[in-house]
Amino acid sequence: MNFKSNKLRDAVLAALVVGAGMGAAQAQEAAETTNLDRISVTGSRIKSTDIETSQPVLSLTRADIDKQGVTSVADILQRVAANGAALNRTFNNGGDGSSGISLRNLGSQRTLVLVNGRRWTTGLDGSVDLNTIPVAMIERIDVLKDGASTIYGSDAIAGVVNIVTKRDFDGAEANFYKGQYSQGDGEREAYDFTLGTTTDRASIMIGAAYVKEQEVMAGDRKISAGGPPFFSGQSGTGIPGSYLLGGRRYVNIDGVQTPFVSSVHGYNTAPDNYLLTPQERTSLFASGSYNVTDNITFRTEAMYNERKSEQLLAAMPVTNMTLSAASMYNPYGVNLTGVNRRFNETGGRSFNQNVKNWHFYGGFEGFFEFADRTFDWDVGYRYDKTDQNDLTYGLLNLGRLNEAYGPSGIDPVTGAAVCFDASGAIIPGCAPINPIGGLGSISQAALDYTTFTAHDSNTQVSKGYYANISGTIVELPAGPLGVAAGYEYRKESGQFDPDAFIAAGLSTGNGASPTAGSYDLDEFYLEFAIPVLADLPGAKLLDFSVATRYSKYSNFGNTTNNKFGFRWKPIDDLMIRGNYSEGFRAPSINDLFRGDADSFETYADPCAVPNGLRDIPSVAARCAAEGVPIGFVQPNTDGEAGSIQTVEPFTWQANQDLKPETSTSKTLGLVFSPSFAPGLNVTLDWWQIEIEDAITRPAIGDILDRCYQGTAQQQAIYCGLITRDPNYGADEENYTIVNVNMPLQNLSSYKVEGWDLGLMYRLPETSFGQFSINWDSTYLSKWETKPTADAQAEGLQGDYLNQDPYWRIRSNLYVDWSFQDFGVNYGLRYKSGMTEECNLSGALATAYCSDPEGGTNHIGATTYHDIQFRYNTPWNGTVMLGVNNLWDKQPPTSYVVAYNMFDPQYDLPGRYYYMQYKQKF
Repeated sequence: MNFKSNKLRDAVLAALVVGAGMGAAQAQEAAETTNLDRISVTGSRIKSTDIETSQPVLSLTRADIDKQGVTSVADILQRVAANGAALNRTFNNGGDGSSGISLRNLGSQRTLVLVNGRRWTTGLDGSVDLNTIPVAMIERIDVLKDGASTIYGSDAIAGVVNIVTKRDFDGAEANFYKGQYSQGDGEREAYDFTLGTTTDRASIMIGAAYVKEQEVMAGDRKISAGGPPFFSGQSGTGIPGSYLLGGRRYVNIDGVQTPFVSSVHGYNTAPDNYLLTPQERTSLFASGSYNVTDNITFRTEAMYNERKSEQLLAAMPVTNMTLSAASMYNPYGVNLTGVNRRFNETGGRSFNQNVKNWHFYGGFEGFFEFADRTFDWDVGYRYDKTDQNDLTYGLLNLGRLNEAYGPSGIDPVTGAAVCFDASGAIIPGCAPINPIGGLGSISQAALDYTTFTAHDSNTQVSKGYYANISGTIVELPAGPLGVAAGYEYRKESGQFDPDAFIAAGLSTGNGASPTAGSYDLDEFYLEFAIPVLADLPGAKLLDFSVATRYSKYSNFGNTTNNKFGFRWKPIDDLMIRGNYSEGFRAPSINDLFRGDADSFETYADPCAVPNGLRDIPSVAARCAAEGVPIGFVQPNTDGEAGSIQTVEPFTWQANQDLKPETSTSKTLGLVFSPSFAPGLNVTLDWWQIEIEDAITRPAIGDILDRCYQGTAQQQAIYCGLITRDPNYGADEENYTIVNVNMPLQNLSSYKVEGWDLGLMYRLPETSFGQFSINWDSTYLSKWETKPTADAQAEGLQGDYLNQDPYWRIRSNLYVDWSFQDFGVNYGLRYKSGMTEECNLSGALATAYCSDPEGGTNHIGATTYHDIQFRYNTPWNGTVMLGVNNLWDKQPPTSYVVAYNMFDPQYDLPGRYYYMQYKQKF
């Protein structure tokens, strides 16, 4: 199929027109029959016949998933109203092909992801890549919007996502999916097949899935293409290269030395970047069960998933080089310093990941009778492994670059351009580089000599075994007292091996060091469900739930966390619920063991003359004690007060002495299911999360402030992180800061608060079909953070930071209309407006920022409209045709976002058309 011709778009449009003309909608799935078997619900280990818990849970059925017209678990979960900002395919610079979920905007590492109630494989940073879970194997998704460390252990601070896979599948099912944007790009295709059989004693299911999602270039959308009125992508490092001569920067244009002007001679990098990154995923999965006896069952599941992904950036900018006076490409006869040039001849920087995941689970479950009570039990073993190999193209060998910028000339024997060493001998294989020439002035021989392909790899292994038991132990007047108890052992290990050139600091990119480490833990938990009152006036139901969990880690010690919840039904139609729970997040492998990494930091030296801080006696004393001269000038600044400098890389470090983060979560809400409106269910919940000892990296400014203006205790800690060079550069530059170690610490705190509103209404069926409404909304009333314990809290609710949105309101409304074999689903996805800083000045600020005098800009509210038509065929198939972003809503422009002029949590510009076919056998 030729996607670029937009045949798919035209076909979907035609089908939608036909569907609209028919004015009909498909019948929804038949109502499930009531099942009074005791089942496990997300958020509790105690099985119950009541699925309405004291904790707020959002459930997405398989039908809900199919109606969204997406191809990944991440696309599904990142639409949830309680989600904040997490990695996705729109992250090109800074992305790695993974995608996550960040409930309450607290970070993906604070949202626990389970599959069938068990932990899923995580990365070295502790977060789960949702791309490791194929959509084809999913039956439903539960989102627990509350802390649950007492039930599931570490990481369940902001909430829990439990992905429930198909079980006891009988028959066969095949799915086919095609989609693309209205601009004719970003094609997606997906295929999967599932086969299963079930007997009275055993069941087995196997399946395979394949997804291919292609790229969209930033240059193919006006908002991300760069240039006025959009400012992303403009770089001062361009082609031809610029250089310093006589204290001024020049560029050579057609042999004429011309003063360099960034807006004229700079380079628009935006068109060279992906806006939407490509990805290819292949999955194989299987599950089975066997009834060993009438009350003992063996269950197993296995999965293999492979992801191939890529990010593409503009070619490497090579900066601050020196072109030798003896270079054949230097026409001025003196060394040219500060030479900057973008190496477009390399074709750009391509970052490629090949990630392979293996998952295995095997265990026994069953029940037994004791003292006229039934007890459920299960024991099992879980093994997850991730192997990742990364290849990066377009990097340059710094040592060979220096040789190629050095003395050069023509070999009189071969007539080839060659490089010379200090003695005048030819350097074997080296071809000189012309960095001040135009595009194409760097020869292929020079590229072959200076470029290299970086090969990084990492491995993560998570394994453990567990045992659980639950049941009722005594009959109370209001019902049986439920109990669950269990033990879990888990071991996490991982390592990262960077390319040897990168580890040695020989690359033009940031340096990185190897990572290796492991830890293990033992955990015990106990949970009670306590009925207090039942079937009384004013107390149709009153019960409490309490739980505690003890965790002993090999690296930091032990922690105990408790939980209390209640449910109260004053009348049959209304339930009031609430929870108080303690939680924690253990440091990840990266937090504890990650090797040192370079990070370019921007700072103002307190000892520098222009900054004015040296007038403070305590600062002057500290600078003098370090030997910094009184007339010290920070290198590469403009000499004006408050000037700052982008420096050589400082050092990011892990910290094996980290403690776990701790949290408390509170919820209070109601569930209203009026008898006068069967099928209507309304939930309203207030929630609050407080986190202490959050693991963060101190900002460079905080380190300097605490060293030079802090207390004696702070100076003892932070001044030791700073290294000065007594022999740096000119006399007035001696004792320049050449490195600052920046280790992770338990520094920050968060306080987040808001409301969740949910409405589900399945209206009675009529002669013209049946309607159903599903509305899920979150209101963020408070999102406060303190970078350190002694800092002032900063409220971010309603604000926008770079790639970090804090919407006040997120809301999703879906209306479904079904009639016989036809159906239509209409959805609205709403994100409220935000306020950002206006980082423009002068006429630009007046033209583009909503409040230039106040220094702010308003990012407008955005609503996306989606529509899907579906038809159930007589041969047990279903055809789905749809459009996401039906009215081609453009993402709101941001002037603080790092790339593309809009936040990656918004949809790409353009309508997205798709068709999906499901066949059951």
